Amino acid sequence: MDIEAAARRWAETWRVAWPAQDEDAVVGLYAEDAVYLSHPFREPHRGTAGAREYVRQAFAEEATVECWFGEPVAAGNRAAVEYWAVLQEGGREVTLAGTTVLRFRPDGLVEEHRDYWTMKDGRRLPPPGWGR
Repeated sequence: MDIEAAARRWAETWRVAWPAQDEDAVVGLYAEDAVYLSHPFREPHRGTAGAREYVRQAFAEEATVECWFGEPVAAGNRAAVEYWAVLQEGGREVTLAGTTVLRFRPDGLVEEHRDYWTMKDGRRLPPPGWGR
């Protein structure tokens, strides 16, 4: 398995599925026994059912999503991918910026997903050179 290709597939799927709120496309990226940690201080979601639960809840709170994903940085069976989004949450526009650290199984499915992110009120676009 090519880790960089798996990470690019992950990023491209999220780039298309997030604004469309396509939870099936997102959940299809994860192994049946995956661990999905949406924030360092939250309890992890487990398995594809846990990934679906998280994605469904997040999509229900978000609207009008514009998102960007950076070039993956890959080594061994792991990759890191930056992301940036401007979205509506609770009736206000916010900017979300973060990095996901992924570990892949040999078949290219995600077995571990760890997000590190921050959010700020208002619309902010990625700075020049972001994501490369």
